[in-house]
Amino acid sequence: MFDTMRPADVAGVRRLARDGLLAGSAAAARPRALARLRGGVYTVAWPLVFTRITKPLEHRRRHADCARGLEWLRPDCLDRFHDDVEAVVEHALRRATGPIENLEGWLATRLNPATVDAHRRRRGEIGALQRPRLPSWLGGALGGDPWLCDLAVQILIWAGVPATAGAEVWPLDGWAARRAEVTGEPVANRDTLDREVGRVLAAMRTRPKWHAEHVERPLGHKQAPVAPMPAELPPLELVGAHELEDARLAGLAEQALHAIESRLDRGESPAAAVTAVVRTVFGGLDHSPLGGSPRDDWLATALADPARLEGIVATVLTVLDR
Repeated sequence: MFDTMRPADVAGVRRLARDGLLAGSAAAARPRALARLRGGVYTVAWPLVFTRITKPLEHRRRHADCARGLEWLRPDCLDRFHDDVEAVVEHALRRATGPIENLEGWLATRLNPATVDAHRRRRGEIGALQRPRLPSWLGGALGGDPWLCDLAVQILIWAGVPATAGAEVWPLDGWAARRAEVTGEPVANRDTLDREVGRVLAAMRTRPKWHAEHVERPLGHKQAPVAPMPAELPPLELVGAHELEDARLAGLAEQALHAIESRLDRGESPAAAVTAVVRTVFGGLDHSPLGGSPRDDWLATALADPARLEGIVATVLTVLDR
């Protein structure tokens, strides 16, 4: 699409936009002519989408490689980018009914409504709630518990997301950090989260038709999880224990950054936000080469030392670009 579009087609799209005829021409065009119009708008729109939507999003997702350019986008990120560009193209071909002197400038003002509407439409097509909210009856069934109510909304959001959680149904690791932030408790283990998800789903199933339409149906559109290896086969260890521990800590660090950023957005001071989140996420970790107690002692000492805490806060703010 990016390399094969003829300059004449792009020029034709710009001319139709200036004359206020772009939407009308698209509505009346035969398939081949419509394809040329779509290609011309696509050529103008994709750099705007990447610069203003994709790149900032990939930075927020800590995908530094994806933010470099199209050729570095991971497969799922590339799919999302193409979906967003298609949404902008469709929007332009329906809404460009008046004279538009600056097509790029006009498209830039339409990026957000076009992509948001398309996202909600895709959710609606598979039965997922377009704007997930907690129904009052479900909040009552969960006893008004803040975390379980929040988890219910996360389940409704996740049901309509095309991505999968690897070989699992739910992204429990990501929800663990959110649980710690909402409850103020240490990061829960997977068994605890699994039980809580089960409790929320049980409450949802008290209204079978609603659950089937807004949870089961959209989940059915996700790619089926990969079957696990047979239990009798020993696991193939490709990396050492220290590398697994490093990967685990890196994942926790990413969760901690998201939690700190949320607290900063609510107006909490950097020192308070960093201290609370670091203590919650990293305090009391088990099964590490350092052992639980030495790491806890080091962490408590570092957070109690104003100079060391100042250095930690400065590093976090630099990573978050705050």
